[in-house]
Amino acid sequence: MANKPLVSLIMPVKNEGKHIKNTIESAFSVKTDCDFEIVVVDDDSQDGCCYFLKKNKNEKIKLINTEGLGAANARNAGAEHAKGDIFIFCDAHLFFEDYWIDRLIEPIQKGIADATNPGIADVKNPENIGYGYTWNENLEPKWNREKKKEPYPSPLLAGGCLAISRKAFEDIDGFERGFRVWGREDEEISLKLWLFGYKCYIVPDVTVLHVFRPTAPPFELKWEHVDYNLLRMAFLHFNYERIYNSTKQIKYSLKTLLMAELLQTDILEKRALYEQKRKYDDDWYMKKFNIPF
Repeated sequence: MANKPLVSLIMPVKNEGKHIKNTIESAFSVKTDCDFEIVVVDDDSQDGCCYFLKKNKNEKIKLINTEGLGAANARNAGAEHAKGDIFIFCDAHLFFEDYWIDRLIEPIQKGIADATNPGIADVKNPENIGYGYTWNENLEPKWNREKKKEPYPSPLLAGGCLAISRKAFEDIDGFERGFRVWGREDEEISLKLWLFGYKCYIVPDVTVLHVFRPTAPPFELKWEHVDYNLLRMAFLHFNYERIYNSTKQIKYSLKTLLMAELLQTDILEKRALYEQKRKYDDDWYMKKFNIPF
């Protein structure tokens, strides 16, 4: 395995039922020339979905238990326990194809990209494939459905199967540590990567199958969590006009309360730090990717 780095597949889990077992079995059933480990982060599941791992004897699988950190920080916790040179953050409901790891990390190894996404397809409709995504005029995510022949830049990567070099991940301090439960974590880390001078690419000749739930996620999700994360992302990375426009997207939460809570955190200090460290600003980013926000 010359020139093949150790890859850490990091899987946050919250009440995933049989899906996490299926995902792990799929990872081991497909072909690869890469050495990899799997780090499972059981973020206080109540359904016993990770019990089968407590008797695990496979040295390539590591189980970490956390107490309700939420999507972003469960991923960060997994990274802290990972040994790989490249991380691949995986949802706990995926199915893989032969040599998917090898091809997904190739642009990172070659210096073309610092983070990559495969095509992500619906397991019930494999022809329905998303190749990264962008924002519309209301800062709502919109999948890119156009397949290209070669790897290409994407404004936003999906965290459901996100490969990233350890170096880039650590330099940007990972996923946003001040986020609540779930929401905007994929968008924030993609934006942060670009602003800090890193490159996010799609690898269109790799496809993973994703189980999209027909109902609500198997954990409590509130609009105030999603909206708080939106405000935090805006304050970290946007100019003041875009911060104001972001507040107008909040329709189901009390924005004045969320704003007051946000301003009691480290948000202004972190914003100042990012302004010093980043290579580009949000005007550059929106223009580069023709985002009308």
